[in-house]
Amino acid sequence: QVQLGESGGGLAQVGGSLRLSCAASGHSFSSYGMGWFRQAPGKERDFVAGILWSSDSTYYADSVKGRFTISKDNAKNTVYLQMNSLKSEDTALYYCALRMRRGTMWARRDEYDYWGQGTQVTVSS
Repeated sequence: QVQLGESGGGLAQVGGSLRLSCAASGHSFSSYGMGWFRQAPGKERDFVAGILWSSDSTYYADSVKGRFTISKDNAKNTVYLQMNSLKSEDTALYYCALRMRRGTMWARRDEYDYWGQGTQVTVSS
């Protein structure tokens, strides 16, 4: 059974930084990649960033390009999301997700097979 555990959320000020972590356990060694999504109250869960396990290829939503960086540690089955220059609109519940199948549609939620419980990020001014 694959399990994903997010950590690192919390409170930050506008312009500040936070680093999220997502550790994958279980049968995740054959998976294709990992993604981060976020959901603000009353809004849909939106794609933030994605990364392949087998290469350094990364993918970002336009809203976070240049501010957020996704990275991974294959030995630890862990993916990170470094968030810099935070804005109030970055406030959301952040989820990591694991995708087992190859594909190019990184922003589609139905491309992902397992989800974490989420970690709250609140950016205040």
